[in-house]
Amino acid sequence: MHHLTVVFRADREYEFNVHAEDVNTLSKDAAREWLQDEFDALECTPSNPVGKVLILDVILNVAKYGGEQRFAQGGEWARKFAASVAVVLDRPAVRIDIPGFVVG
Repeated sequence: MHHLTVVFRADREYEFNVHAEDVNTLSKDAAREWLQDEFDALECTPSNPVGKVLILDVILNVAKYGGEQRFAQGGEWARKFAASVAVVLDRPAVRIDIPGFVVG
């Protein structure tokens, strides 16, 4: 199981548990592709305007530009985001701090 926390403010954190059955059919390539497609669809601005956009930048920007409301609702988009991040990073716990622009 993976645990994902998306932080917009100290008092506004959204937590998602991603179970094996949520990601067993999601490949790393498909997860990266979904995140990249959302990055493009949301018209995210890379933090580094020159050079390659790193996957952590993609994750942070998709969370930021996707907006707090999507995470608050906890719907399909938020679950897909959580599953994609879980597969791409493959860590038991991930904290995405939007104000600090840090993935930890």
